[in-house]
Amino acid sequence: MSTTETDAAQHGLTEHSHGGPVIPQASRGERFRSYDVEAFEVPGGREENWRFTPLKRLKGLHDGSATATGNLKIEVTGEATAETVGRDDARIGNGGVPADRVAAQAWSSFTEATVVTVPKETKASGPITVTVDGPGADQVAFGHLQIRAEQFAEAVVVIDYRGSGTIGDNVEFVVADGAQLRVVSIHDFAADATQVSSEHATLGRDAVFRHFAVTLGGDLVRVNTTVNYADKGGDAELLGIYFADAGQHLEHRMLVDHSVPNCRSNVLYKGALQGDSAHSVWIGDVLIQAAAEATDTYELNRNLVLTEGARADSVPNLEIETGEIEGAGHASATGRFDDEQLFYLQARGIPQDQARRLVVRGFFGELLQKINVPEVRERLEAEIEEELAVVGA
Repeated sequence: MSTTETDAAQHGLTEHSHGGPVIPQASRGERFRSYDVEAFEVPGGREENWRFTPLKRLKGLHDGSATATGNLKIEVTGEATAETVGRDDARIGNGGVPADRVAAQAWSSFTEATVVTVPKETKASGPITVTVDGPGADQVAFGHLQIRAEQFAEAVVVIDYRGSGTIGDNVEFVVADGAQLRVVSIHDFAADATQVSSEHATLGRDAVFRHFAVTLGGDLVRVNTTVNYADKGGDAELLGIYFADAGQHLEHRMLVDHSVPNCRSNVLYKGALQGDSAHSVWIGDVLIQAAAEATDTYELNRNLVLTEGARADSVPNLEIETGEIEGAGHASATGRFDDEQLFYLQARGIPQDQARRLVVRGFFGELLQKINVPEVRERLEAEIEEELAVVGA
């Protein structure tokens, strides 16, 4: 695969006369946050946060014309406490605050939230599964889900999105001091579905958060993931796989906001695209604030374009406000099949369509092996095989 990469070196600081570092007035990573829908202007498509998103395909989620006509059906299984709570529950909002109009609309529109709690010092013996079914074709629903790992708890949570409809939702991950939360979030909707989802994670002292996003289905899926650190020692890893077919728009945006010292983050997303007008968007923002000394961070996005007519947009952003860091960098690469790889495989008697599949399997294999729930990994491998069958058709 031919690639173009950019790597960020350590940034210098501008000094005021008093010798202190200047915090930029409009950091790329910074985002305005509010629970109030009207605090955000209706997107027009030229804003940095919306310029890659086809607004007409949001079905009114962005401008207030989409009103709830149905509900999400949420089912929870596994070693956790699941509660249905009202908007006045004091825990709601612990994960983060909406950063765009759709998230604020979803926040103001939900009537009941689902809170899933892994109790203090509990180590779940198996995965906790949260199945979210859409409201149905031509229906609109707003939802709110919160996953909590209390102090020193350990758990793997699989969030499985299915079904049809138009969905605006917020998901909170609250990882307490010393807790370890691993999440696999699968967006595998029917072909007509639209989802705009905002994920908010807050990590306590020495907390570990592993998030694996898989996006395969739906007409348009846009996921915003934000990580905040509440105390020192937080460790976040954001991994992702997406496969866009003809006409699909799959968009992932993330912000890792390093605001306290001695924290770590690692971001790695890979995507494949095939078919006319298949479109993927990956925006990675990492902000290292002036107080976040000894931060260690890296982000990488790679895209493999399988056919003509597909388009991948990839924008890594890294902003550093202190020189006292352990390390920081980013890279992005987009390319087509490497003809030499295909020639090598075909020269050894492997048919072209099978050779193409082997290349794509290898491309995704590194990440798929990191899913430590065998039945989920096998399911995703099978679904990617189905996608690849279309390539060779």
